[in-house]
Amino acid sequence: MPKTASLQPGTLHPAGPLASLGTLLREWLPRQRWFAGKDRPVTDLRLLSMTELFPGCLHLLVHADHAGVAGHHGGVPAPSGTFAPPTSDCYQLLLGVRREPVPRLHRAFIGRPEEGPLAGLAVYDALCDPRSAQLLLERLRTPGAVGPLRFEADPSVPIPGGLAPRLLDAEQSNSSIVYGDAFILKVFRRIQPGVNPDLEVPWALARQGCSRVPAPVAWLRTAEPEEATLGVLQPFLPDAADGWTLALRALAAGDDFTAQAHQLGQATAEVHLALADAFPTGGHRQTARTAAAMTERLEAAAQSVAALRPYAARLRTAFAALLSCDAGPPAQRIHGDLHLGQVLRAGREWFVIDFEGEPSRPLAERRLAESPVRDVAGMLRSFDYAARQRRPWRPEWARRCREAYCAGYASRAGWDPRKKHALLRAYETDRAVYEVLYEARHRPDWLAVPMAAIERLAVRGG
Repeated sequence: MPKTASLQPGTLHPAGPLASLGTLLREWLPRQRWFAGKDRPVTDLRLLSMTELFPGCLHLLVHADHAGVAGHHGGVPAPSGTFAPPTSDCYQLLLGVRREPVPRLHRAFIGRPEEGPLAGLAVYDALCDPRSAQLLLERLRTPGAVGPLRFEADPSVPIPGGLAPRLLDAEQSNSSIVYGDAFILKVFRRIQPGVNPDLEVPWALARQGCSRVPAPVAWLRTAEPEEATLGVLQPFLPDAADGWTLALRALAAGDDFTAQAHQLGQATAEVHLALADAFPTGGHRQTARTAAAMTERLEAAAQSVAALRPYAARLRTAFAALLSCDAGPPAQRIHGDLHLGQVLRAGREWFVIDFEGEPSRPLAERRLAESPVRDVAGMLRSFDYAARQRRPWRPEWARRCREAYCAGYASRAGWDPRKKHALLRAYETDRAVYEVLYEARHRPDWLAVPMAAIERLAVRGG
């Protein structure tokens, strides 16, 4: 087996170097939680690059084409994206190869190719193998190149060797490995050309001295077939809990959460201020284009979800109001997908994580300047979601948290989201429309959660 093979894109046909992997991957890929083409059969696979990372471990970039979904405009729309989903994606795979399957890796087993250079060997997901995970960390500890792959690190941060790895189960769109409760490696599964914001943004914020975001320690990228970020290693906060878990605990115990929400608002504003310093601002984007995009998403969602249609006319007024309301703060780099699951609390401090944005959106779009009100609206919707996880529903709990969060944000940002009522209503409505479509397609039992917000936003205007 050659150490490195860089192949021209092409169908994995029987004469190719990984001929029989095509059949195995067609079956295996759609079963993975991070595979974006759910319910869409893989129609073609093309191998973009293959590198032997170390003996017994192959690194692959695979281009997968998949069919569309009948009767749908496409996938779930991101609040600032479009409805048309990609009909293909590039995926990063790390495949382990052994002569015989190992019982402890039975859940990671992919299959045995029947032909080609891997014929008869056991192929599995290498990230589930502690040995492969440890060797991957060793590559990150010693920067350098392996074929088209580039391993780079911050020389000021030592990374000790011998840290025990464990693969996290909670990831959805990526895979993460924790090393000795000291570092966490996020391995991106869907790869797009360019610098991933989850490397770009934390690195820039670290240069600004912002301590609210764990700084990158090492990272993996590729130069072929195009420049792209493949993974990022950051400090791990072993005693931290995410905001979603903490909010649900408070609700279950009947505890107030306003102090934590106020501090979270302060932390959000501090991150926004650091982002405004680290990246150029983009002027004001509360324009006809923004209103038109929000209206278009509403119209498409209403076509798909009947429950939304009676409210559509009144919801349009929220977007029309953008044409005449206070433009609010300038557009800038933001988190882009902020909610309680994207923040961690360690001790008395809040940290913001996962700056990748919505993976279904094009990378260039995720890096655009946007109104910071979008992040605020996302967090306010998250409080509503938390309050409706237990019966009886706790709307007052959510209202108090929302107020406290905005007050905390105002105390640091110098402007109060609550005083930008039309602006906040538009962004919160846009988010709620996104949630309605998502829940209708994926979790119908949860549809009542965003529909309650739709009713509030349509009937009472906020």
